[in-house]
Amino acid sequence: MKNKVTLLAMFALLTVNIAFSQNTRLEDANQIGWINYFGTFKLDSKFGIHTEYQLRRDNYVTDKQQGLLRVGLNYQANPKLQLRLGYAAIETYPYGDIPINGMGKDFTEHRIYQMATVSDKISNVDISHRFMLEQRWIGRYTRAELTTEDDFLFLNRLRYMVRLQVPLKGKSIQSKTPYVALYNEIFIGFGPNVNENIFDQNRLGALLGYKFNDTFRIEGGFLNQIVQLGREVNNRNVFQNNSGFIINSIFNFDLSKKK
Repeated sequence: MKNKVTLLAMFALLTVNIAFSQNTRLEDANQIGWINYFGTFKLDSKFGIHTEYQLRRDNYVTDKQQGLLRVGLNYQANPKLQLRLGYAAIETYPYGDIPINGMGKDFTEHRIYQMATVSDKISNVDISHRFMLEQRWIGRYTRAELTTEDDFLFLNRLRYMVRLQVPLKGKSIQSKTPYVALYNEIFIGFGPNVNENIFDQNRLGALLGYKFNDTFRIEGGFLNQIVQLGREVNNRNVFQNNSGFIINSIFNFDLSKKK
């Protein structure tokens, strides 16, 4: 009974709809397509290197939305807990009817992040909880005539993601196994300079995946991204409601010595 209640609570989190007052906000809907690479290089039983690049597009594939490069050092504290310390570089482009940058310019962001992922299994359902703390330096322009950022705004952000993953055959995701996955991630800003971004973002995804072997798997499906801009337009909060597709290519390379 306890397990069923836990699963129902997690599914409710996955399907939660954040309600906002319709008459006090502006909305900007966009069609997005994200094509992502994730690569892990296992060094030994404890340590590994994480690499990642996400190509994010607007109008599905035709226009730029964002490019994200992320690297990190993994530490496997125990079979259920992985820790990571890393760095990310992001380039965000003007997209949609109301660009994130008020001057309609692209901007660079640098991040340092700390992450903890807790994994568990209930029956044939793999469950993971990911907690991430980010320190962000976001480029901005102090004058409209500038072509490169001349200032960087510091922000803090906390992220939490829950993901459920179920094999479509058998009781576990082995080689040559299809699976489905659902996840939801919420982003919360805090600290100095947070402005409008206490609620920063929410992402909801539904994926169909296939594990070829221990080295490679691929998954793709639907993604919804709700983003609150850190500024107001005509004294009204601005929310992006972005929906489209996501494709993840996931590689795991074991570089540790075999006995």
